Amino acid sequence: MGTPHNSASQGDIAKVVLMPGDPLRAKYIASEFLSEAELFNEVRGMYGYTGTYKGKKVSVMGSGMGIPSIGIYSHELYTCYDVDSIIRIGSAGGLQDELELNDVVIAQGASTNSNYASQFDLTGSIAPLADFELLMKAVQSAQELDVRIRVGNILSSDVFYNSDSSFNDKWKSMGVLAVEMEAAGLYLNASKLSKKALCITTISDHLYKSEQLSPQERQTGFNNMINIALETAAKSL
Repeated sequence: MGTPHNSASQGDIAKVVLMPGDPLRAKYIASEFLSEAELFNEVRGMYGYTGTYKGKKVSVMGSGMGIPSIGIYSHELYTCYDVDSIIRIGSAGGLQDELELNDVVIAQGASTNSNYASQFDLTGSIAPLADFELLMKAVQSAQELDVRIRVGNILSSDVFYNSDSSFNDKWKSMGVLAVEMEAAGLYLNASKLSKKALCITTISDHLYKSEQLSPQERQTGFNNMINIALETAAKSL
């Protein structure tokens, strides 16, 4: 019962879990979007809640920052709590010129400079991909909500402050839309465990423009992304 990082009991967590990086964003989503939300975890301040959305049981839990952190939490959700699908919702830095603040980017694929996949002892490079059914449901939900989205490749980077000044230029030249720090680890875990995963991000800053959202806007904003994720979750249950 429970894990070193999660005090929930069996049955406390829904089959579909939304995972923002910030645990306070999980708390915000539970209070503002879910009905009858109950706290199931606060170990290390990583809040997790289960409630209902349109009559469907949905959970939301923070993942922390970076692939090692989401790697731990998602692995435990998939293997210890019988979670079927995890939808990461978080911020990303824009790379492509056409992206603006608050644009929603859905990650069809997640390139990475992380060594996380080395544990699987593959003889080549794997391309971490979203679950196609979740991806299609998210696109459908965005269309129904009349939210403009971009779907494509993002970068999950292990480095936030990079000493290589040309780092972003190289990924931008390959058509990568945005940079975040978790999706590739989530996608790899889901692939290995035969589970489902999707990452939906909101552009909180642009790496080629001098504009960014405030921490408060990051925490309590992003409602378009949250609504898309909840609608996708409801369609999956």
